[in-house]
Amino acid sequence: MPAYVVGHKSPDTDTVCASIALADLKSKMGTECKPAVQGKVNDETKFVLDKFGVETPEQIESAAGKQIFLVDHSDRSQSLDDLDQGELMGIVDHHKLGDVTTPNPIEIWAWPVGCSCTVIKGMYDFYGVEIPKNIAGIMTCSILSDTVIFKSATCTDADKKAGQELAKVAGIDDLQSLGMEMFKVKSAIEGTPIRDLVMRDYKDFDMNGNKVGIGQLEVVDLSLLDSVKDDLAKEIKTMKGEGSYHSVFLLLTDIMKEGSQILIASDDPQVVQKAFGVEPKGEQAWLDGVMSRKKQVVPNFEKGFAS
Repeated sequence: MPAYVVGHKSPDTDTVCASIALADLKSKMGTECKPAVQGKVNDETKFVLDKFGVETPEQIESAAGKQIFLVDHSDRSQSLDDLDQGELMGIVDHHKLGDVTTPNPIEIWAWPVGCSCTVIKGMYDFYGVEIPKNIAGIMTCSILSDTVIFKSATCTDADKKAGQELAKVAGIDDLQSLGMEMFKVKSAIEGTPIRDLVMRDYKDFDMNGNKVGIGQLEVVDLSLLDSVKDDLAKEIKTMKGEGSYHSVFLLLTDIMKEGSQILIASDDPQVVQKAFGVEPKGEQAWLDGVMSRKKQVVPNFEKGFAS
């Protein structure tokens, strides 16, 4: 029976494509693996997979009786609910270490870079395994997505190098054009239910004993969200009540202006001021230069909740 490679809940492009790439690498190295997802893929990811002719991975909900590799996360809250009923074989990630534990030593690749696929590119190189053209294509797109076309504070020289090398393998000539094409798909909101927009790129966190949800919508122009902004604010309030949260935040990120408007549903809205030094106006605030949830938002909130 093959092992499964699975990313976090509310799958984004990196978590899906990293699952596909690591499953390919591991299978070629003698450990049969299948990529998997923990939910429906979003429009950007579907665009990327279709563009390079790659199948959408199988959706799984349980780890019971399975061998599991985790990609793009190591937090239990973001993983399969019954992860401890499977056998964890390894982790490949680019975030801070989470709270997943194992009874035995496992393989871990965790790099301080902007994208999991940058790490996996390094693994292919380390083991001397050739990357298929179509997988190189989706890995390139993952790096463009996670680094916001190399603009994000999380982007490193390693991401840029990996993206350029993967693009050559995939036959991609213009990374900027491809990135903008992806973000136009990602910016589309017409016909999408409000809850789906909130959950498009959403994660739960434990911050000093407080349950905190942080979602992010990245668009090429913030005005695209004007017609739904009030509904988004109402939806995160509803989610806060449903899930016993201290806070639910939604980042509306303008990739051209390079900043984010944060919508706030919180028992203590002043935690935003503690975290960013910005006084909220009503239940929102503008965070200039803030584009990365991983590097600029989560660490600041962790400090804010601890103070």
